[in-house]
Amino acid sequence: MQKILFMTGSMNQTLQMHSIATKLAEFDCWFSQLFTDSFLMNSVFNKTNLLNSTVMADQFRKNSEKYLRGHGLQIDYGAKLNHYDLIVYCSDMIIPERTRNTKTIWVQEGMVDRYTIKSLLVNKLKLPRYFCGDTSLNGSSNVCDIYCTASAGYKEYFASKGTQANKIAVTGIPNYDNLQVNLYNDFPHHNYVMVATTDLRETFRFENRPAFIKKAVKIAAGRQLLFKLHPNENTGRAKAEIARYAPENALVFTSGNTNHMIANCCELITQYSTVVYTGIILGKKVHSWFNIDELKRLAPVQNGGSSALNIAQICRSYIHYKGNKQQFNPQAVLASQTEEVIAHEEIYV
Repeated sequence: MQKILFMTGSMNQTLQMHSIATKLAEFDCWFSQLFTDSFLMNSVFNKTNLLNSTVMADQFRKNSEKYLRGHGLQIDYGAKLNHYDLIVYCSDMIIPERTRNTKTIWVQEGMVDRYTIKSLLVNKLKLPRYFCGDTSLNGSSNVCDIYCTASAGYKEYFASKGTQANKIAVTGIPNYDNLQVNLYNDFPHHNYVMVATTDLRETFRFENRPAFIKKAVKIAAGRQLLFKLHPNENTGRAKAEIARYAPENALVFTSGNTNHMIANCCELITQYSTVVYTGIILGKKVHSWFNIDELKRLAPVQNGGSSALNIAQICRSYIHYKGNKQQFNPQAVLASQTEEVIAHEEIYV
């Protein structure tokens, strides 16, 4: 039986990989947290706190593996137990050299960080992409064989940053491809101004959090405020700042279904967060540190939750493909799949 390794990272990435694997039951599917064979990262960075807030940190691996074990899934951390016919990545910023002869597919998780001068320099100087300290170069390394993206806007974006356009397929992305379902929820609060924060400081980037809170208070203009903290944040510090600068009746959540909270809000304030797309798709007034018109262009396609199936079909086709990697057309696989569905429906009309 052919084997597929799915690389996990954050819990969102882990959930996405699991959803894709469920559509590939005929294969022997395994999972591994992102890993590296880099001496620099394993011998130097791991002995400091530089990786503590990234998906390379032990806390992310523990969370992912707890989820995987809870669902009876097979774990092969570091790809040491098996030889794989295909590896599905959630990040192309760290691809171990020993895996580069294996067929590879990259799956977009969500929003990527803003492309900055630092990103440009790392790219131009051909430094390890993780030197950016953020996700701004994720999806643009061109190192994987196939790239599965959230939207046509993102396909154009990644192509402009270095990944060959013919490698990129617009599949949609699991967890963000059927956002309308979040309108039906049991979250008890309604009609508040929601603030979704970001782990900027935990990932060694500057943020003036007091100023951000004060701006949110101004936007709310007396309306109820609800803060949903990023799971990677220092919650003690964040709660203390909210208590100091926001009204005392402000609600603060460190866990819970963020999309349900957004569905019930009247206005959404974000920084650099993928959840802004939930607000856009659900017709909320949104605020972001990204340009709103650009976000609307990049917003994930809504395909009724079929993204995992789309990606799985590309995995299935590519693992059986015997030709030249450069000649494989992932977008044609999706087109063929659509034609088959239409033909099947016409038979029963």
